[in-house]
Amino acid sequence: MKRYCSAILLFVFAGLFSCNGVVRPDVSGIAATVVEQPVPFSMDELQQRTFGYFWELALPGNYQIPDRWPTKRFSSIAATGFGLSAYQVGVERGYITRSDAAERTLATLRVLWELPQGASKSGVSGYKGFFYHFLTNDQALRYKTVELSTIDTGLLMAGVLSAQMYFQEDNTTENEIRRLADLLYRRVEWDWMLDKEGRISMGWHPEKGFLESNWHGYNEAMILIILAMASPTHPIPSNSWELWCETYEWATFQGQTHLNFDPLFGHQYSQMYIDFKGIQDDFMRRQESDYFINSRKATLANQAYCIENPMDFVGYGITQWGLTACDGPASVDTVWQGKPLTFFTYRARGAASQQIIDDGTIAPTAAGGSVPFAPEECLAALEQMWTNYYDDLIGQYGFKDAFNLTYTSSTHPKGWFDIDYLGIDQGPILLQIENHRSGLLWETMKQSPYIRTGLLRAGFSGGWLDAEDNRNSH
Repeated sequence: MKRYCSAILLFVFAGLFSCNGVVRPDVSGIAATVVEQPVPFSMDELQQRTFGYFWELALPGNYQIPDRWPTKRFSSIAATGFGLSAYQVGVERGYITRSDAAERTLATLRVLWELPQGASKSGVSGYKGFFYHFLTNDQALRYKTVELSTIDTGLLMAGVLSAQMYFQEDNTTENEIRRLADLLYRRVEWDWMLDKEGRISMGWHPEKGFLESNWHGYNEAMILIILAMASPTHPIPSNSWELWCETYEWATFQGQTHLNFDPLFGHQYSQMYIDFKGIQDDFMRRQESDYFINSRKATLANQAYCIENPMDFVGYGITQWGLTACDGPASVDTVWQGKPLTFFTYRARGAASQQIIDDGTIAPTAAGGSVPFAPEECLAALEQMWTNYYDDLIGQYGFKDAFNLTYTSSTHPKGWFDIDYLGIDQGPILLQIENHRSGLLWETMKQSPYIRTGLLRAGFSGGWLDAEDNRNSH
C-alpha cells in the first residue's frame, strides 16, 4: 500500500522530501517535521487508499470487515461481502498478489462457513444460511439483538459468488474457494423468509420472529431477489420478480423521468455486481429503458436537486452534491434560513418523487458509487471534494464518510466533518470506479451461472445475456 504521512519526526537534512510532504528542519537542525500537503486527485490514488480499508482493517482471526473505523463497534456482513470483491480489485491493480488475495479470501470463506448457525438468541452468527446484520469484533457472533438480515446476507453472497467466479485457477486454494462459495450460497434458505404476500421479509429476530416489512421495488434489493430466484436449493417462486415490480414508482423528478428511489445507494448496490446495460425485464421493455440508464437519471436528478438547493445549504453546487445513507452531524431540531430544520446522525438521505430527506449532509460515496452512470459529473464532484477539503475529509483510507458545512458549532467552526470511514460506503467507491475503468465485477459476475439463472427467471433478455446465449450455442 502506498501511504501518505502525517506529521512525524525524522532525522533528515533540510530540503529532503518524503511522502508528499516537505521536510522542514526545526531550529536545532536535527528533528524534522513532515508537513502534510494535498495529494492531487486521481482514481488510482482514491482506489488504492480505499482498498486499504478492506485489506488492512479485516479483523484478526475472523477476517470480517469493520462496519466503521476508527470507531470500533462491530463488523458488517455486507461490508465483508464488499471486502471479498475488493481483494479482486487489489489483484488487478497490483496492490497485492493473487496468491495473497486467494489466501485471504479462503480464510474469510472458511470462517463464514464454520461460524455457528442456529435459532438461539446469542452465541450464533446466523440461521438457515442467513447472517446477522452485525457481528461482534472478537468472535463474529450476533451483536446484541440485531436482526437476521436478508439484504445484508444478499450482499455478502454477491461478494462470495464474485470470489467463486474470479478465482478459477486449478490449484488447492482456488478450488477450495469455489467449493466453499458454493456451499455458502446453497445453504441460504431464501424461501423460509417469504411472508404471506409472497415477498421476502427484511429480516427475522429469534425474540419476535419475522419483521413485518418486506422487500418490494424499487430499491437496493434487486440483487437479493435475483439470487433468491436462482437458488438451486431454496428458490423463491417464479412470480417473485413480478411481485417485486408491482410497487414501482415511475415518475419525473428534477426533469428526469425514471424509476424513483431517494437515496443513491439504492441505485448502486445491485449494479456493483450486475451489469444492467442493455438488458431489460418486462417493466423496462415497456419504458424503453434499462436499469443502468435509470441509475444515470437518478444520479443526475440527485445532482440537479443539490444544484437547486431549495434549503440554501452551504456548499451545494454543480460539483458538490450527493445524498445517500451516511453519517451525520447531530440529532437536533433547529431553524435554518427561517425554516425548521432537523439535523440527523446516521440516516438515509435522498431526494426523489416519493420524499426528500436532506439536512445539508453530503456523502462522497453518493458520487463515488455512481461513477459508471455519470462519470463526468461524478468524477468532477470527487475531485472538488478531494481538493477543497483534503485536510478534513481525506485520510489514509480515502474519503471519510460525510460532511456538512451548514452545521457549525464551537467545535466545528468550518462545518462538521466525519471522523469515520464506513465499510458499506467505501465499497461502492472502490468497486464502482473499477467497474467504470475495467468492468471487473460486471465481467466476473456475467460468468456466474447463478446470476444468469436469476436474471433469466426474472424475465431479463437482450444485450450481453443474448450474446452469451449465442456464444454458448456454437
